[in-house]
Amino acid sequence: MSWFKITTLALTVGLTACSASPTGRHQLLLFSDNDMSSLGAQSFEEMKQQQKISQDDKVNRYVQCVAAAVTAQVPKQAAFDTWEVVVFDSDQVNAFALPGGKIGVYTGLLNVAKNEDQLATVIGHEIAHVLADHSNERLSQSQLANAGLQITSVALGSSEYAQYRNATMAALGVGVQYGVLLPYGRTQESEADIVGLEIMAKAGFNPAESVDLWRNMAAASQGQQPPELLSTHPSHNTRISDLQNTMAKLPNYTANKPNCS
Repeated sequence: MSWFKITTLALTVGLTACSASPTGRHQLLLFSDNDMSSLGAQSFEEMKQQQKISQDDKVNRYVQCVAAAVTAQVPKQAAFDTWEVVVFDSDQVNAFALPGGKIGVYTGLLNVAKNEDQLATVIGHEIAHVLADHSNERLSQSQLANAGLQITSVALGSSEYAQYRNATMAALGVGVQYGVLLPYGRTQESEADIVGLEIMAKAGFNPAESVDLWRNMAAASQGQQPPELLSTHPSHNTRISDLQNTMAKLPNYTANKPNCS
């Protein structure tokens, strides 16, 4: 075994031992918060240049209002100061959050997330993926498996970034836009459900609406291609049952629900 592989393995073992998710699960995290934030910001800027941004003032105020209420309940992050929210004008039923505090919401989602509480459910869930370092975890697993050995070093500032763009986007959770799918695992999805539900409940939104949201998602997929959000966020009876169990354990938060409509 080469010196590089020995060093990488030793680093991996050390990081795995000292890194834990919000639910206490051991994680493999090879990259720093600053590295992930830089990668997220770079990817987000590229998306803003290539995709149509909504100019609808009413829609933007609505999404920004819900997002602001949810992010206000998120602890301050060391690698960035503020959350940036952009509404993309697209029929895609989708949303995402990237390391570095970048949130994207597609207007098509608003046809399925039918009220403030359901939109807050989606935004809270996506933010939870960032807080739980799920992108770092997936990129680290790819790095360890030699499938993405050069992805991060190239993506963070090199002119060769485009060569690895699709794989990087997939690891960040937005690969569906680029024809590359790297779904979050069931454990990561469950974690995002739990953490996201608590965040939106703290903001004053109704967590019970999360069940109706996923039922809407399932209904939207009948007889046609499933919503893009379901491509990486599968919805099923087990998920709804888990959400109901999580709701039963939530404290009674007293925050006033914001009026965003």
